[in-house]
Amino acid sequence: MNHIFSMTRLYALLAKEITQMMRDRITFGMMIGIPLVQLALFGFAINTDPKELPSALVATSQDQFTRAIVSALEVTNYYRFDHILDSAEQADKLLEEGRISFVLTIPSDLSKRVLRGDKPQILIEADASDPAASSGAISTLSNVAKQAFARQLGTEEQDSSGLDIVIHRRYNPEGISQYNIVPGLLGVILQLVMVMMTSMALTREVERGTMENLLAMPATPFEIMLGKILPYLGIGAIQVVVILTAAKLVFNVPFVGDLSLLLLGILIFIASLVLIGYFISTVARSQMQAMQMSFFFFLPSLMLSGFMFPFKGMPEWAQVIGNLFPLTYFLRIVRGVMLKGADLETMRSPIFALVLFTVGLSVLSLLRFRKTLD
Repeated sequence: MNHIFSMTRLYALLAKEITQMMRDRITFGMMIGIPLVQLALFGFAINTDPKELPSALVATSQDQFTRAIVSALEVTNYYRFDHILDSAEQADKLLEEGRISFVLTIPSDLSKRVLRGDKPQILIEADASDPAASSGAISTLSNVAKQAFARQLGTEEQDSSGLDIVIHRRYNPEGISQYNIVPGLLGVILQLVMVMMTSMALTREVERGTMENLLAMPATPFEIMLGKILPYLGIGAIQVVVILTAAKLVFNVPFVGDLSLLLLGILIFIASLVLIGYFISTVARSQMQAMQMSFFFFLPSLMLSGFMFPFKGMPEWAQVIGNLFPLTYFLRIVRGVMLKGADLETMRSPIFALVLFTVGLSVLSLLRFRKTLD
């Protein structure tokens, strides 16, 4: 019977596996860390019905009707009027940059029109490039504003208030979800492939036993880094052509911006991704660890970048973490250029952020590679 099953042999095997698992700190950390990250993201950060969306108010008058409408909208918790503007041009700029989600325009002579018995109009402009972020707020707008207006008139029937609310869904009037998802997929697919493939660049050399030959070559760390990442830039270029072609021909996603500006953003974004993967490859000891670390980076980036869930609907702490990922800025660039026709001046902030990521990751990767030479 001892040849069939032995508790002693089983105990020895279990002890060996546990000891090996504890020595592999990266793998052990991933097993503990990934469930915790998922709990935190889905439990606290993710919100499919975003509230307190940043909004702008264009109103030169502060009469009782204006105050009542604004207060009623804020009470719904969908709107947060943190921009009080004097002109529609300022509001258009903020909307194009993605810094606000709504613009409420109230005529300066609203009170006079009411006293004359006219039917005044108020305009609400929504950034509908992400339909999920604006649908809830728009659905409550009309009734809430009319009820507040009716209360100021001393009537109970909101339809008798005579208030005309004009809703303008900008950048995606039909609310087609593909217009928001497909451009974002460009960044997600590039991130998944570029980071994972590049992260295994150096670890593959170590596992195959060719790392010594690579280090013996008369090449600087910068030259080795370029030799490892440039081929993946070419692969990224092929993916960009395929995805953009499919977006136009298959999904009919509009492209109203400058193609050269988008290509500039894509180039910087891909460079930052391959550098992230290269940095991971200098830390990981095996290809399995490199894949685990890539997934650990990919999961929060996917959730907190604004691809799957509205970015402005997340808590402040989640937005701070989301701003640490290059994908967050690239989504603003690709959606801004393709759907809004944003120019270089409008996109300067996310492009500058990607440049900082690229430069910083280059320095970190080179420093880390020099340490591996010791």
